[in-house]
Amino acid sequence: MLHDDLPACGVERPCSGKYYEGGRGPRAPGREAALGLGVATSERMLGICRGRRKFLAASLTVLCIPAITWLYLFAGSFEDGKPVSLSPLESQPHSPRYAAAGPRERESLEVRVREVEEENRALRRQLSLAQGRAPGPRRGNHSRTYSMEEGTGDSESLRAGIVAGNSSECGQQPVVEKCETIHVAIVCAGYNASRDVVTLVKSVLFHRRNPLHFHLIADSIAEQILATLFQTWMVPAVRVDFYNADELKSEVSWIPNKHYSGIYGLMKLVLTKTLPANLERVIVLDTDITFATDIAELWAVFHKFKGQQVLGLVENQSDWYLGNLWKNHRPWPALGRGYNTGVILLLLDKLRKMKWEQMWRLTAERELMGMLSTSLADQDIFNAVIKQNPFLVYQLPCFWNVQLSDHTRSEQCYRDVSDLKVIHWNSPKKLRVKNKHVEFFRNLYLTFLEYDGNLLRRELFGCPSEADVNSENLQKQLSELDEDDLCYEFRRERFTVHRTHLYFLHYEYEPASDNTDVTLVAQLSMDRLQMLEAICKHWEGPISLALYLSDAEAQQFLRYAQGSEVLMSRHNVAYHIVYKEGQFYPVNLLRNVAMKHVGTPYLFLSDIDFLPMYGLYEYLRKSVIQLDLANTKKAMIVPAFETLRYRLSFPKSKAELLSMLDMGTLFTFRYHVWTKGHAPTNFAKWRTATTPYRVEWEADFEPYVVVRRDCPEYDRRFVGFGWNKVAHIMELDAQL
Repeated sequence: MLHDDLPACGVERPCSGKYYEGGRGPRAPGREAALGLGVATSERMLGICRGRRKFLAASLTVLCIPAITWLYLFAGSFEDGKPVSLSPLESQPHSPRYAAAGPRERESLEVRVREVEEENRALRRQLSLAQGRAPGPRRGNHSRTYSMEEGTGDSESLRAGIVAGNSSECGQQPVVEKCETIHVAIVCAGYNASRDVVTLVKSVLFHRRNPLHFHLIADSIAEQILATLFQTWMVPAVRVDFYNADELKSEVSWIPNKHYSGIYGLMKLVLTKTLPANLERVIVLDTDITFATDIAELWAVFHKFKGQQVLGLVENQSDWYLGNLWKNHRPWPALGRGYNTGVILLLLDKLRKMKWEQMWRLTAERELMGMLSTSLADQDIFNAVIKQNPFLVYQLPCFWNVQLSDHTRSEQCYRDVSDLKVIHWNSPKKLRVKNKHVEFFRNLYLTFLEYDGNLLRRELFGCPSEADVNSENLQKQLSELDEDDLCYEFRRERFTVHRTHLYFLHYEYEPASDNTDVTLVAQLSMDRLQMLEAICKHWEGPISLALYLSDAEAQQFLRYAQGSEVLMSRHNVAYHIVYKEGQFYPVNLLRNVAMKHVGTPYLFLSDIDFLPMYGLYEYLRKSVIQLDLANTKKAMIVPAFETLRYRLSFPKSKAELLSMLDMGTLFTFRYHVWTKGHAPTNFAKWRTATTPYRVEWEADFEPYVVVRRDCPEYDRRFVGFGWNKVAHIMELDAQL
């Protein structure tokens, strides 16, 4: 078929390195260190557990001997079903009771007393020996078993527990089965919160040994991002379900809320109604949480709930609810210091039986008459309910929610690294919060932020897993490949599933009412970041970019973007991160990711090394109407030019560009390397053309084109450099 050509241009600015050659890049930093740490930690834990078993055995001996003695003495005080006193006074021959007894009874009693006294002396000797052998209490890293922490139910016991240490008891029987599924609920909305969820999930996956089921209450944006991420992450023994947060807004929208989390900060109140009716218990987490231990240890605490306890919470570590932070500070009612809701254990089945929905609504309505609005979202309402019903709470040790907001007492929760279990960045300042040990906490957070997520695709051996159709199909396709084939690695690449994080930064786009909008589509790797600002200056329309980065590089890109006034001023640029995996640069996969998430009717398929001429965006929108692209099968070709060195000036018109061509400071693209690639554009005719003209497709033609959004995808079997665009243009021509 024929293609329409336009009197417009793009100019390539060459960069160092091979053209479009991305490669795998350096190995993720810290991988060996992280794995080595895991081995060392396991060995150290094993040693500690062995020591604790000995201590526990000695402790049991110490505790059990007095109990046995007492039972023996108590049993011995009965003779023929009648109680017999063994007090020293009554055992004397001249006591009244002794005198009243018959000769046989007195003799029998004397024998019995002597036996008991001899037994007591023997037991005392054993007790003293056991106490001499028993080691004293010692501190050490907490054990990563599934045993329960030495939890408390009141503030005094909690403080005592902090002083004594936070270690688990290795000798206890596991209260979480090896393959028991742990349920976690998270409320997530928007682009930034989605990034935070990824870091939280990484920290959980790093330590976990159990199957996980994430229940994500998400808005449409977060669901699109996280659904794609988990689908492409393919972590074994992890299930994810989504619940539409937008449909829940009406449940809490009547509550005035001043907290920065907005309406989504109130949605934990309706989890009993939102989550499945057959779900009995769940751990609820804020997005700004980092785990430093196995989440199974927290799940095990459910077994310590007693009576009507249905909420597991950590005491608030600031003076907020004490009302003394500033003059006229008036917080919501709370029990003592109140409780922080960044980490909650919910017994859903019991809460439903208690009519939790009615309970919190009535409390909120009553308090809002005086308070007018919440300051800390759901936390205020939870605390108001607890104030009226303190029996609902099981107080968790504070190391399950070390709060790093300003003015907190969090330092009382830990003495060293081994004490830390959950870190909560519960401040609007996040990592910039003031804390004595903030550098350590920040480094721990950054470890998971930049950790290679591909390393978390670990199997849980010995646990049955649900059948994953996608995974099974993938394994079947891989098994059909011939490993002796010289092209095996290339053929295998098309089956590689790359973890993908869509809309890594905030994105806003208002579609044009005339349906002529065009999105520039391109892909890049880390060594092309410097092109982003220039492209944004040249192209004011929407842009969709796929970036091939490691986890660490993604964070470098985030810092680069957030530090750029040009990039931060543009909200219509969609950045999609495709994480590195394998040894090839998946150029066409990247293009497909960028193409798939375009919201305009038309695409300008370009490359990151090209700068569009000023005004090209508006020119193309007019050409879409002129050539009736909506109703005809056409591809508009944008002629491409290059310079052999970086230029400080850029041609602002076709006349200026022609002058540069004549002076030899500008050239038609690849004229000296790959003439066939752009020869059919017919640059000689373009020099004098004032209207679009038709061109014929020829072999090896690879122009930059504007097409409708329903155009075919690129063939992802092409990786690295060469023929990737040629094959796509050939398919376009076949379909036009």
